[in-house]
Amino acid sequence: MTPGTFRTRITDLFGIDHPLVCGGMMWLADAAYVSAVARAGGIGFITPRSFPTPEHFREQLRIAHDLSDGKPFGVNLYISARPEANELLETFLGISIEEGVRFVESAGFTPKAFLPRIKDAGITVIHKCTTLRHALSAQEAGVDAVIILGAEAGGHPGRDMIGTMVQGATVPQALDVPVVLAGGMGTGRQLMACLSLGADAMLLATRMIVSQEIWAHPDYKKHLARLGAGDTRLIMNIFGDSSRVLDNESSARVLELEAEGVTDYEAYRPHVRGTLQKEAYEDGDWTKGTASIGQSVAFAGEIEPVETIIDGIIAEAVAVRDRLNSL
Repeated sequence: MTPGTFRTRITDLFGIDHPLVCGGMMWLADAAYVSAVARAGGIGFITPRSFPTPEHFREQLRIAHDLSDGKPFGVNLYISARPEANELLETFLGISIEEGVRFVESAGFTPKAFLPRIKDAGITVIHKCTTLRHALSAQEAGVDAVIILGAEAGGHPGRDMIGTMVQGATVPQALDVPVVLAGGMGTGRQLMACLSLGADAMLLATRMIVSQEIWAHPDYKKHLARLGAGDTRLIMNIFGDSSRVLDNESSARVLELEAEGVTDYEAYRPHVRGTLQKEAYEDGDWTKGTASIGQSVAFAGEIEPVETIIDGIIAEAVAVRDRLNSL
């Protein structure tokens, strides 16, 4: 696909060919994947917590540098509300700076405490938010761009559960920094909708799990390719922190515990622990683990290279643009 078909503030900010951001995915976003995204004209983010040690993370950064053909990629930094949980984050940030990382996708709690160190290193920061209020706070703190999640998103779409179309019609107009629209995204038609709403790019996550460069077991990918938009579930509502996940035996058991009014987190741990999800990716047993899966699983389709997926999205967006111009 011809680079620069759609030029926005996000393509200029990251120096990428297409307004497509591939968000960090726990266990899955490694060097092979993000470098494939980079070569295809988007930007992806390595998730450092996916690797057994900080030095393994450093090695992934170096591999990504070698495989990306000089094109940009970034690092995902999850910020906890608990300071003690962020000690390792400081290590990840230090390694990122040492290895010349230029872009960071922050998520979770406000990045305000880490921004001085990040900005002093010359790193561009895009922060993931679930509400306009949080987006305004992130802008005031000094981030360079914002990702806004709609309720259709996999993982944690926030407590307010505002749909992506509503987020897109309110958040970009209220901010000065560029906005990336996320939640249920996976087609070129949606990319054109994002741009029409005033966003500068769209974010892909669930849609990309079936890409060839993602290391997950083929059986896992084949299952996702069979699913529709209704094959996700919202769990952990009882704790005030809903999570959209794959509909399977683990999520069904969590919902049973919630229906019983169980508030002891330890009862849930066997079903929601992250290592269980990693096992599912490894052996292809999709029935276990609470994988963060958004409603865009409906667009998963065939197992294809990252470049083919991204080229297809851009080609469809061009066709929609041409159709609109003919009206």
